[in-house]
Amino acid sequence: MELLTQLSQFVMDNPTQAVTGLAIILAIFLIILLGVSIQLIRISWRYKKLMKGMDGVSMEKMLQGHIKEVYTLKEKVTALVTEARRLDTVLQTCTQKVVLTRFNAFDNTGSDLSFSLAMLDDHKNGVVLSSIYGRNDSRVYAKPVLNGQSTYFLTEEEKEVLAKAQENNSK
Repeated sequence: MELLTQLSQFVMDNPTQAVTGLAIILAIFLIILLGVSIQLIRISWRYKKLMKGMDGVSMEKMLQGHIKEVYTLKEKVTALVTEARRLDTVLQTCTQKVVLTRFNAFDNTGSDLSFSLAMLDDHKNGVVLSSIYGRNDSRVYAKPVLNGQSTYFLTEEEKEVLAKAQENNSK
């Protein structure tokens, strides 16, 4: 309370100095207010520019569009994953490993015109094809393979290509 009394006494005794002091304080506050106002205008301008976005589209609409696009892409990815799984199942039953060996079945023929060919799927099912070439004729044999085994007698060449195909077929 005593401070207020002294302050009011000073103002009464020196009114010019008191008004000058208040004017200086007021000028400082006005300068600060002007600086803050300029910064606020700049921030407001940047905010409006940001919200306007590119090509005149508002940021909100642009974000909504991106979110919608993400959901669409997510659905497409889910569909692609489902299709990839389906194709993987289908591929397991397709011929995946093919092994061929050529040989000379008879000593009196000139070259390796006979062959054995093994074709297996992922479950080691398939067929072994063999062609035996002779001077006067050529014969082709097809022997089914189930789970890597054939119910038919296999020659050494057929056993060899079947074994190689099974080695290549293992995961």
